[in-house]
Amino acid sequence: MSNQMWGGRFASGPDAIMEEINASIDFDRKLALQDISGSKAHVAMLAATGIVSADDARAIEQGLDTIRGEIEAGTFTFSRALEDIHMNIEARLAVLIGPAAGRLHTARSRNDQVALDFRLWVRDTIDALDAQMHDLQQALAEKALAHAGSVMPGFTHLQSAQPVTFGHHLLAYVEMLGRDRSRLHDARARLNECPLGAAALAGTSFPIDRMKTATTLGFDRPTANSLDSVSDRDFVLETLGAASICAMHLSRLAEEIVLWATPQFGFAALSDKFSTGSSIMPQKRNPDAAELVRGKAGRIIGALTALLIVMKGLPLTYSKDMQEDKEGTFDALENLSLCLAAMTGMVRDLNPDLARMRAAAGAGFATATDLADWLVRSLNMPFREAHHVTGRLVAAAAEKAIGLEDLTLAEMQAVEPRITKELFDVLGVDKSVESRTSYGGTAPVNVRAQAAAWLAKLANS
Repeated sequence: MSNQMWGGRFASGPDAIMEEINASIDFDRKLALQDISGSKAHVAMLAATGIVSADDARAIEQGLDTIRGEIEAGTFTFSRALEDIHMNIEARLAVLIGPAAGRLHTARSRNDQVALDFRLWVRDTIDALDAQMHDLQQALAEKALAHAGSVMPGFTHLQSAQPVTFGHHLLAYVEMLGRDRSRLHDARARLNECPLGAAALAGTSFPIDRMKTATTLGFDRPTANSLDSVSDRDFVLETLGAASICAMHLSRLAEEIVLWATPQFGFAALSDKFSTGSSIMPQKRNPDAAELVRGKAGRIIGALTALLIVMKGLPLTYSKDMQEDKEGTFDALENLSLCLAAMTGMVRDLNPDLARMRAAAGAGFATATDLADWLVRSLNMPFREAHHVTGRLVAAAAEKAIGLEDLTLAEMQAVEPRITKELFDVLGVDKSVESRTSYGGTAPVNVRAQAAAWLAKLANS
């Protein structure tokens, strides 16, 4: 039989394959509560403008409240034959209140309806993700404050470069997450316009009050162009873009945790809460939670790429291709939420081996730059010459398989006669990090101040 929502244009029902490819209720049921909120705002506006009667509006609102209760209780029956969440709710409303249900769809289309529902869902999800990023920043900043003076090697090219502190290292991720949150805030601000009232694509001849609907739903204003209103998915792309960058940041931290947990590094360990064992090797403790966060970054970035490809060839306005916007977005943002929760747990659980990190910080001639800087400061030597002299001293130490601090003064003076015993004061890792007092540097006094500043900021955001 014909689909009851399509009316008389179609004489017979769709083929089974058509129903299979066309139905979206299996995934867009996630929009149910947003759909009900949008419908309640819409019918309230219809009643306020006299487009529907107060009695019909009241019946519709009560019916929608009943449906909300059924969905929240898990007793609502979703039907694939009704295609999507909008038709499922409208059909149930008709059963509950009769013909008055048909007035709900006055002055709107499924095109502006789904655009609204999806904006509401993305907006709600941004708020939830922002709260999770806040919690991860706090976990990192608290651990950074506790380890403001804990020395570890800093790396470039994954080679020991200069000593830093563990707290300084963790604060780098606090900064990244701060930018992630800023990007989400920007995306939220731009999406906060209400598309409801654009109808199918051209607007409506009914005397609707779009500002009332927008205000009711917490939007800043209605969208300004009806064509753009129903065809725009920039708000999803921006959110997925911000999510992808955040997932990349989480993946970088996850990769470091994986490295730190190896016997070769031995910088930190995760407890049994965030590790697994091997089915054959009883000695193994695998950082699977970190590895899964690292792996899920590809899944999240893939959702952004997929939607960009869907949208790139679409003429205005709505095309059914746009039904493909939801599954990837739902999956990506839900997995980002899971990754944030897992990473927050791992950061709080992470147990650094301070002695191991400290020993590694002094290896590999990590204080060579401090030596070069001393030559510049104390001997007024041009940096390029100091770099060359330091390279010769490193070579001399490497030939003897000792550290720079283990060379004798005579051995150093054989390379540069003006060197004095005061040089040895800058070669320890503690003195190295303490000297890095430039703004943003790794000096423990800086790290304590930055960690405290972040914790104060997070307490008020």
